[in-house]
Amino acid sequence: MEQRRICFWHSRRNRTRSYQLTTHRLKPSQYAILALVGICAPLGDSFLARGMKQLPSISLDHPLVLVAAVFHPWIAAGIVMLICFFACYLTALSWADLTYVLPTTAFGYVIIALIGRFWLNEQISVYRWAGILLITVGVGFVSQGPSLTEKDLPWKDAPETTSEASEAHS
Repeated sequence: MEQRRICFWHSRRNRTRSYQLTTHRLKPSQYAILALVGICAPLGDSFLARGMKQLPSISLDHPLVLVAAVFHPWIAAGIVMLICFFACYLTALSWADLTYVLPTTAFGYVIIALIGRFWLNEQISVYRWAGILLITVGVGFVSQGPSLTEKDLPWKDAPETTSEASEAHS
């Protein structure tokens, strides 16, 4: 993974810390994980919606009916897709900042709108389409930033043993 670093320093109470904005070049497999983050959640939600429309209204007063709904094929498929989303989301958060990964989920609004319109036959207003367009533009801005911000952590500079700590204070 190739990196470029830009360092910033700030001093607070005579403590200097450096913050490095690191621009990582993502590997193709990491782009695939981000794509799955953006696709699995809307697909899972759409499968859940399709399955729930085929069932009568469910109330929390009858939890056994809710448990039975989990075994409906569309709902089960939705749950599997949402588990895949969560696995990919956790994976992406292990190598990128939340502020970089989360906008990928926002792109799901576009996918949800398209699925809702053409697969679930839902009506989408002009205002909703305009909002989706604004979200897409915002995601484009955020994706131009660094994927990871590295910080010098306070425990990295700390002595490793208590004897080293006592020597440092002497």
